[in-house]
Amino acid sequence: MPDELTLVLRIVIAAVCGAAIGYERSRRQKEAGIRTHIMVTLGASLLVIVSKYGFIDIVGTPGINVDVSRIAANVITGVSFLGAGVIFLRGGYVKGLTTAAGIWSTCGVGCAIGAGMYVIGIVATAMIIILQLILHWSLPSSENMMVSEISFRTEYKQGIISDVNEYMHELHVKVLRLSIKKKKDGTVLINMTVRAPHKLMPDEILDAVSRKYTVSEFTAQL
Repeated sequence: MPDELTLVLRIVIAAVCGAAIGYERSRRQKEAGIRTHIMVTLGASLLVIVSKYGFIDIVGTPGINVDVSRIAANVITGVSFLGAGVIFLRGGYVKGLTTAAGIWSTCGVGCAIGAGMYVIGIVATAMIIILQLILHWSLPSSENMMVSEISFRTEYKQGIISDVNEYMHELHVKVLRLSIKKKKDGTVLINMTVRAPHKLMPDEILDAVSRKYTVSEFTAQL
């Protein structure tokens, strides 16, 4: 069994790797940041150490049947619940899948380092960070797009839905859902769920609609 200092070093290295992964995620304002990833790698490495060395005194003892690998195996099961907590549905689209997968992978890093596989853990950390950066900029996935809820009231004119869709197309915004509700005063309330490949500014949509329509109310949830 390694000495206590070596085991402490494993926990420290695991925490540093978790901080590195978490820093990349927090810079893009993801649900799980530095603290979450540190706790995941630290906890995973600690439990693997306990699983690997905590029962040496009873393993092989006659009459005692114990499977110490169960602790390490259940680390992944436990972190799956944590990953599920950052996945949510918004506007008919699932968000947080990449973050959840990253937490799961980060747990694997902690397990590897806790088992003494330093090189594998550090290389895996570098790969996670590099792949996140490369794929974030090169692949136009729904994870990289902003989903927003837009609502505004304006006067009713023939062809208003076509006009709104055209305005959104000009702004490179995809309309996922659009509903229109007529009011007794002759106005209409339009609710939209939209997705854009960039940070959507409410003024952009308001200015576009205001070119032809008088907007009396406008709200946006970004």
